[in-house]
Amino acid sequence: MKALVLESPGAIPKMALRDLPEPELGPRDALLRVLACGFCHHDRLAMIGVLRRGIRQGAILGHEICGEVVRVGSEVSRIRVGQRVVPLLTQACGECQRCLAGQEHRCLNGAGIGHAEAGGFAQYVRVRETALVPVPDDMPPEQACLLTCPIGVALQGAQDIAGVTPSDEVLVTGASGGLGVHAVQIAKALGARTLALTSSEGKMASLLELGADDVVPVGGLDFSEIVRAMTGERGVSVIMDTVGSPLFASSFHSLAQFGRMVLLGEVAGGNTQINLAEILFRDARIMGSTGAQRRHVEQAVQMVKDGRIRPVVHTTLPLKDVLIGLGWMTERKLFGRVVLLPG
Repeated sequence: MKALVLESPGAIPKMALRDLPEPELGPRDALLRVLACGFCHHDRLAMIGVLRRGIRQGAILGHEICGEVVRVGSEVSRIRVGQRVVPLLTQACGECQRCLAGQEHRCLNGAGIGHAEAGGFAQYVRVRETALVPVPDDMPPEQACLLTCPIGVALQGAQDIAGVTPSDEVLVTGASGGLGVHAVQIAKALGARTLALTSSEGKMASLLELGADDVVPVGGLDFSEIVRAMTGERGVSVIMDTVGSPLFASSFHSLAQFGRMVLLGEVAGGNTQINLAEILFRDARIMGSTGAQRRHVEQAVQMVKDGRIRPVVHTTLPLKDVLIGLGWMTERKLFGRVVLLPG
């Protein structure tokens, strides 16, 4: 099979398209023919060498996968050959305490797909049966590959962690990125007034078309002043932060009394400073959220089928053009996701 291998990370990473053997299956595994794989910011950070923990030399990245089952192990019973599926982000065992509690994305025995284990930047990938979610055959694979990440990730953060309701005003930072464009739609689908923050003036109209009620430009001014002006000086009750440390101070100062701030995008581990008394006297809650549970992916499937969420694909590229996609991502030229097609 053809597979895109990370040979050496760096500002211009060395990526090689290699011929490799198809993955061998265990009794509970399925072999997927990869139809499409999203190119996540997590992949970018691994490629440029910012994210190194657990990334081995020769890694095959890519966790946003849609595939067709072409072969199954001897003990597989829930998934059939020919079925179209998307994986969770972890090779969930289905048996540990967390899996049984519905927290498969934090499986005690699992390894990250496209991280610790080979991912979807290849023509084939091995995934445990217990980590697979069926999707409709008529859903385009370049859209279906975004169901777990970013759609399921944003859904878990907004619905379960922040508890967004129609009474909320929600600010989404990094709103034109792959995670942000879906967080905007999910906040709207949950009934909230939604403000979209972007540094790209050319993307403001697209965010309004996507459903944002207002767009907040990131300029020289502390944008928390703009947010407060848009909310009658209250601030927003929820922040879906897909950016992290670079905007943390202004984001936090946009938060209303009793506000909830959910961190979704700081995988690189940046530092920030905050006066703890501000959290105390604002009665604020700052929470992290990673991954997506099976039920969020299943819910994402239904929301896309119902037209409540539209997967936003900037463009598709073959594996060999991954560095073109990397350049666009680095230069913030994207609206939504780049999706790779192994072919």
